[in-house]
Amino acid sequence: METSVYQINKGINKSIEFKGLKAQYIWYLGSGIVALLILFAVMYLIGIPSLICVAVIAVAGTIVVMKTYGMSKKYGEYGMMKMLAGKQVPKVVKISDRGIFLLKNDESDGKQANKRKQGIDR
Repeated sequence: METSVYQINKGINKSIEFKGLKAQYIWYLGSGIVALLILFAVMYLIGIPSLICVAVIAVAGTIVVMKTYGMSKKYGEYGMMKMLAGKQVPKVVKISDRGIFLLKNDESDGKQANKRKQGIDR
């Protein structure tokens, strides 16, 4: 009887990495390059000399690549999303009335009203 040889996939659930860029930063760099391509086409169609177009796109492209790699290195896979989500969490929740925490027994309360309609009173 022959023994079976199974290949173990060790990279399961690991984030995608391409030349040091992790996860969503690959998409950010790709969209930045596409935006630069569109910008070059618009500048060329307007009539700006091609050498100036290439120079502007080269400078802007260098900035896009450096910023994208910087964000990837600084925040990592999920760090930027966590940072942006953390900014939306309020520092303090102020409530001047405790009525929101009290159980109401009137008809507007869904669970109590349904229990009374069904005859389940406690």
